[in-house]
Amino acid sequence: MGNALRFLYAHCCKPTVSGESESLGPHGVSTTSVGVSALAHDLFNFEINSQVPEGLSNHVVSSKKAQANWYRKLSEAWREAKPPPKTPEEASRLIIQTLKKHQKADVEGLLAFYGLPLPHALLELSAGVPTSLPHGVKFELQTLPVDARAIPDGDGMTVYVSTTDPRESSCLPLDVQMAAVQRSQARAERNYERADELHQQIIDSGYRLVVLISFYSNVQLIGTYLFFCRVISVQNQEVLARKYRIRLMGIDAPESSMPYGQEAKQELIKLIRGKSVRIFVYTEDRYGRLVGDVHCNGIFVQEALLKKGCAWHYTAYDQRVELASWEKEARLKRTGLWAAPNPEEPWEWRKDRREGRQ
Repeated sequence: MGNALRFLYAHCCKPTVSGESESLGPHGVSTTSVGVSALAHDLFNFEINSQVPEGLSNHVVSSKKAQANWYRKLSEAWREAKPPPKTPEEASRLIIQTLKKHQKADVEGLLAFYGLPLPHALLELSAGVPTSLPHGVKFELQTLPVDARAIPDGDGMTVYVSTTDPRESSCLPLDVQMAAVQRSQARAERNYERADELHQQIIDSGYRLVVLISFYSNVQLIGTYLFFCRVISVQNQEVLARKYRIRLMGIDAPESSMPYGQEAKQELIKLIRGKSVRIFVYTEDRYGRLVGDVHCNGIFVQEALLKKGCAWHYTAYDQRVELASWEKEARLKRTGLWAAPNPEEPWEWRKDRREGRQ
């Protein structure tokens, strides 16, 4: 068991530094590297030996007894998080929420110790997901975890919804269902060529067999930067799922080849990769994409992208005043793409290319 735990820590939790030019905090981590991994590692160690990390007292004002109380609370909060934090922003929010009744100096010292964003550096986001369908919404999708490779830019994605969902099961084509059964039989008979043919039929019909990987352990670990670190055995499960292309409603992010296009894409990846998202679908565009609002772990994704200066409010198709105010907020702060003196609107960029002016 000890060897297994050492292997897991080395591959999942051990802090590493990606470059010498990166500014490191006192724990040897930074906001852009492995602060989340270091915190996960220390919480795991605390559950084993009840010891807080060395050097923490240099950054906080409370006693070691108080520090131990924080780590007990954080360990419990981390275990209950579904999924555990994967980004520095998520880890900061968990710490701030869990320790909200503690001294400000202690909370900020703990965040600084791990190189995590301080409260003033976090976006103030609207709370929660609507409790009822907003006006104009036709239906709702609850997706499987989103693959980062299915995010081509800052305002679009491809998602999959399990056919066990009542809405999907009611309209699942019989030929797709039969192809999935026959593929399973072909694989059991090790007729992989036939299995691949059947899977291609499924894909051509707008569906896919998605592999979900579940991690289990006899020892409860705390989590890691990239995975839930509860890994002793791994179980794969194939799920028949329907494919949907999604366009985020009300925003227009820079195209990938435009200035700040890659930054906008990476911000969207940070928000949703590896997570299930909830989509309120309003309409379908001329390209066959569903247009809707996307929520992930209680965060309204369009709000986060606008406030981080990763997109314009797309007023030609959406007149919501809150989206306009979030864009204005980013403009005033010169955040993200607004740091440039005169960023080109993506709709004008696309028009110029259609008309051959660029």
